[in-house]
Amino acid sequence: MTSKPLNNIWIRRQQCPCGDWKCYIKYEGDDQTTVGSELVKTDGTTTTSSSSSDVIFTPYVGQIFKTDDEAFDYYCNFARKNGFSVRKARSTESQNLGVYRRDFVCYRSGFNQPRKKANVEHPRDRKSVRCGCDAKLYLTKEIVNSTTQWYVSQFSNIHNHELLEDDQVRLLPAYRKIQESDQERILLLTKAGFPVNRIVKVLELEKGVQPGQLPFIEKDVRNFVRTCKKTVQENDAMLTERKEIDMLALLEACRETAQKDDGFAYNYTTDENGKVENFSWAYGDSIRAFSVFGDVVTFETTYRSITYNMLLGVWFGIDNHGKAFLLGCVLLQDETSQSFSWALQTFIRFLRGNHPQTIVTDIDPTLRDAITTELPNTKHVICIWHVLSKLSTWFSTPLGSQYPEFKTEFELLSHLENIEDFENQWTHLINRFAVDSDKHTALLFSYRSSWPVAYIRAYFLARTMTIDYMKSTEKFMKKILTPHSSFKTFFQQVTESANVSFRKKHKPSVLSYSYSFSYSPMKTCLPLEEHARNILSSYAFNALQQELVLCMQYGTTDMANGSYLVRHYNKLEGECLVIWIPDTEQVHCSCKEFEHSGILCRHSLRVLVLKNYFRIPEKYFLLRWRADSSLVLDDGDGDDDHHHHVHESNDECSEVFNSLTSAIYSESLMSKDRFGYVHKELTQVLEVVRNMPVFDEVGLDLGPSNVAEL
Repeated sequence: MTSKPLNNIWIRRQQCPCGDWKCYIKYEGDDQTTVGSELVKTDGTTTTSSSSSDVIFTPYVGQIFKTDDEAFDYYCNFARKNGFSVRKARSTESQNLGVYRRDFVCYRSGFNQPRKKANVEHPRDRKSVRCGCDAKLYLTKEIVNSTTQWYVSQFSNIHNHELLEDDQVRLLPAYRKIQESDQERILLLTKAGFPVNRIVKVLELEKGVQPGQLPFIEKDVRNFVRTCKKTVQENDAMLTERKEIDMLALLEACRETAQKDDGFAYNYTTDENGKVENFSWAYGDSIRAFSVFGDVVTFETTYRSITYNMLLGVWFGIDNHGKAFLLGCVLLQDETSQSFSWALQTFIRFLRGNHPQTIVTDIDPTLRDAITTELPNTKHVICIWHVLSKLSTWFSTPLGSQYPEFKTEFELLSHLENIEDFENQWTHLINRFAVDSDKHTALLFSYRSSWPVAYIRAYFLARTMTIDYMKSTEKFMKKILTPHSSFKTFFQQVTESANVSFRKKHKPSVLSYSYSFSYSPMKTCLPLEEHARNILSSYAFNALQQELVLCMQYGTTDMANGSYLVRHYNKLEGECLVIWIPDTEQVHCSCKEFEHSGILCRHSLRVLVLKNYFRIPEKYFLLRWRADSSLVLDDGDGDDDHHHHVHESNDECSEVFNSLTSAIYSESLMSKDRFGYVHKELTQVLEVVRNMPVFDEVGLDLGPSNVAEL
């Protein structure tokens, strides 16, 4: 077995948080273990795996392919779907054309020639599978208009043997592939002392397949291990050396970046031999963004490098448009509480000692212990989407056909807003489906202070539990977790993705106004809505606007001491108690939506409307949701009076433009001609404005001229 350059392959962490080594997580929606890789390595060649749902038509004489490899792949896919496999027979070449003919035949084509028996006492007399089958596909090369192509010159699909069913054809040697990620995993388990039969069971558990349903059999694993056994020690030494070189290259890349970016920060630890172990870094833009958007952070620890056996942690924040942006990265040698503690300490050091209000993570006992120690004043929340992604692995097999119903009720249970209701419904759920003795049920209940809505309702999460936000974090991870040849390449990919993210979301802060006015038309006649549109980002305004629209469906009952019971007109939900304090213009709702997301709820807004409020109190426009929040992303140490002046200047500018654009919007919708004229004129105005200089000596002292170059 010859050595080859190793790609750094990333996979999801599959060890179950219950701690049982036999229990592995298979995430819902994951078709492959390896991120970004669809390659299968066999016999030194690389082929692309095709989906079983692809339609493969029967080949025909005259069919044209760009290359002979493309034709072979097509014939292989056709053969698999029809119960046989194929092999390459002869090829014919000439001095001028090179290889100009390729013959592909059924795996049972021809007959074995009798071989001389070995001089042993009991020679093995293996029966040949070849039976003279005449199924074939012959290719011929031709050159048309200086372009080389291959066409099918002969084709026969007549077999003189029985064709196999799908559960049998997958066991043919041609289709028993051990993917590269599985090869790495097998080698790691072999070095850990696992016998072959247990390795197969571990892989079945990791992939969530029934026994015997892997794309290879135990014999293939045994042959692979036997082939690799002589070079395992050599590969291990090579991998250790390669890892050491990669970490040093990563260190050098960080040093170079620190020279270009004054705000860039990195840190690392070394072992007793002085070799780099753990590594963490954060960008200047990220650290500055934390001053505004650092109230809630997500620590994504789902992926690990199986090549170097290192855990990847990525810190995310959520910006004023509801999108994830990178705060920092960490590579950890192991998953102990000590390693996580170092990661947390380093992250806080990067942020100059500032702590987030809330940290969102996956279920992980060691990480929870580290957070309790290092961030005692930070609320710890387990992402509900991570919990739901594990349900299938935990409960689909024991519950069988009952699992879909169980999952539906579990999701409803997780969104209950009252703790007492949650605990009563929890007891009913586990008893009904007889999972009260399941270890995963006990695990979830022991973590109940961190994931159900009933317990975390009062924690500030800034809408990080929305599907859109989770998709944006997943999109970022998928972008950076392609197989890389080194950590330096990975670092460069992360850096580029982070830079693109900031260029798109934070640099052109002036555009926040155009988003708000152009794409957020009024839906009510309430002055509160117009006031909010002047201040909030388009994302935050849309969330508040939805609450304003719904608030009109609620009635109020005046209680004593300035409190109100607010409920839906047809009692779709329970009553909420809203307390109004006029002296300080405070409004508190029992649903705690503002405390949870920073957006006023429909119940509070209903009371403000009742109190004839035309403007929402300033305290309920959080800085993190304002359209101009990026104006304070200079260095976090600017003068407060200056920022206040900038904010007031932009408020005046916003009111002028809001009045003008609202009038234009209403008038232009009166007719098609009006709309066409307005669209044409505004397009020309925008082009003129874009060509004007950004700075003007006699211009107004407006905020955009003070925006940090992020």
